[in-house]
Order: sequence, then structure tokens, then C-alpha cells
Amino acid sequence: METLVFRFEHGQRHLPAAASMVGVVGSGNLEVLITSTELQDACEIEVQTAAIGFRPIWQAVMDDFQARWQLANVHIAINDMGATPAVVSLRLDQAVEACLEIAP
Repeated sequence: METLVFRFEHGQRHLPAAASMVGVVGSGNLEVLITSTELQDACEIEVQTAAIGFRPIWQAVMDDFQARWQLANVHIAINDMGATPAVVSLRLDQAVEACLEIAP
């Protein structure tokens, strides 16, 4: 297993205090858990992955995700079992949208 941590400063979109979880930890898939927390307007993404040596690809996917959402004060935990970049993007978007749906 490899652990990757990405941090994006100066986000602008705050999510509700609720947490969101989507996906499953299974072959070719991943689980995403989003929680709101104080990070001085940063978004922090921690990835646990079984696929070793793919940091540049993860970085590109995370850069694209943060460019779309501009999240602030959000921690994202990803448990990956070899998901493709398209599946990673889909699950991340699903988790954010789930947070927005449960907002009062």
C-alpha cells in the first residue's frame, strides 16, 4: 500500500458540516469519504492505494478535481483498489454532490 497526500490552499467552496461516503473498496473501484474540518481554507486529500508508483497520475486527477470544485476546509480520504482515473473523478464528484444534496 502507498499513501499519498495532496493539499490545495485557498479553496473557496465550503461544504456543509455533514460527511459523505461513496463507492466501495473492491477491485477496480475505490471508496471516498469527505468531511468538513478546519484547514484554513485548504482541501486535503489522503489516498491509500494498492497501485504503487502512480503519483503523477493521482496528482493530475486531484488537480483537475480541485480546479472544478475549489473546495475549502474539506478533508477527503480515498481507499483505492486500482480504480482508473475516470472512476476516481466520478467517485470524487459523487461524494461532493452527495454533501451538497444533504445540505439544509
